[in-house]
Amino acid sequence: MQLRLPTSVSEAREYLAEGAIPVGGATLVWAAWQRDGFPEQAVSLREVPEATVMGDGVLGGAVLLHQVDDRVPEVLRLAAKGVGTGAVRRAATVGGNVAGSSLRDLLPAALVLDARADVLTADGVYEVELAEVVAKSPVLLALRWREPVRSAYAKVADAGGGEVPTLAAAAVDTEGVLRVAVREGYVVSAGDGGVEELFAGALAGVSESVRQLVRELVSGVLGE
Repeated sequence: MQLRLPTSVSEAREYLAEGAIPVGGATLVWAAWQRDGFPEQAVSLREVPEATVMGDGVLGGAVLLHQVDDRVPEVLRLAAKGVGTGAVRRAATVGGNVAGSSLRDLLPAALVLDARADVLTADGVYEVELAEVVAKSPVLLALRWREPVRSAYAKVADAGGGEVPTLAAAAVDTEGVLRVAVREGYVVSAGDGGVEELFAGALAGVSESVRQLVRELVSGVLGE
């Protein structure tokens, strides 16, 4: 396998057009490659400036999870800190987690920040909603958002003994809009508005224990 390391977006596009397979830390694909065979070419964005930026409302897709620090909102930093083990966080990338993982630990945090994604294709760079990232798993160049006034995040073990921890995130923006997102099992639910309004709508399917967790997070971000 030949690993391509472009230093610009245009060069990365060329490799994608040639059929190179996008790869970050390979934490999600290495076992499959060992089983099914390695691709002829892979491309990493770790040398592309637009994919390694962090701060001022942007987080590059090639940033390693252990590198995510206080240049991003607390909710996103805590979400990255809670992924897997230290060894995983030193290899896994933001883009791989959001666009390539079935768990998408960073997704609830990104949703409450009302984030959008810059995605890279062989034809160019496009800004899309996170729903499209979830549906199509494109190459994530970067996440972009407006800085929140306050945010909060929690990760708790599944009370039923399952293997997928529950995640909850909340944030309030400069216009006073409250956004909440929850991952319970593999299902991510998100919406904006008052807590009871959310429980009657976007978060109607969450359990009572998650509702209590959400109420605690929202109290914190609203300063109640």
